[in-house]
Amino acid sequence: MSLTFTLDPAVTPALRDGILDLWTDVSNAGGAVGFVPPVTREVVRPELVRHFAAMAEGRSRLLVGHDEAGDVVTTAFFTFNTHRLMTHWVWLYTVMVHPRHQGKGYGRDLLAAAEEAARTFDGIEAVRLTCRGGLGLERFYGSCGYKEVGRIPSAIRLAPGDDRDDVIMLLPLD
Repeated sequence: MSLTFTLDPAVTPALRDGILDLWTDVSNAGGAVGFVPPVTREVVRPELVRHFAAMAEGRSRLLVGHDEAGDVVTTAFFTFNTHRLMTHWVWLYTVMVHPRHQGKGYGRDLLAAAEEAARTFDGIEAVRLTCRGGLGLERFYGSCGYKEVGRIPSAIRLAPGDDRDDVIMLLPLD
């Protein structure tokens, strides 16, 4: 099965619902995408609305991967820096692959599509992301060309006594 990636898709009810379902399912499967399970669509919805508002304002762009059935199975949001000294790199947020597709290479496909998209953005020289330590994500991102450039110990608190490192990764586009 192959994916079709779309940068800046039209925000339709089907896309909104597909991303809500994806984000909820990823979160409930333990994915490091800003929530701790259990989570509902209603809890995720305000965060998605914030992403859509940033897109409408031109501060963010969306990359979506659909499977052959047309279902939303991957996403990543690019967020541009507004600080004049940091406009040469872009953030990559909410990088998700649906749990039922784990192990199929879709994460690598998504990151390759994100790199390709970022190369088309005017003046962008690097992609930066953060990931939650303790899940092996830094090894995965490293295998996709990202370099660990920083780590803040215990910066993410999932629950009392469950703190994780915030790992900063960078992909130079040169």
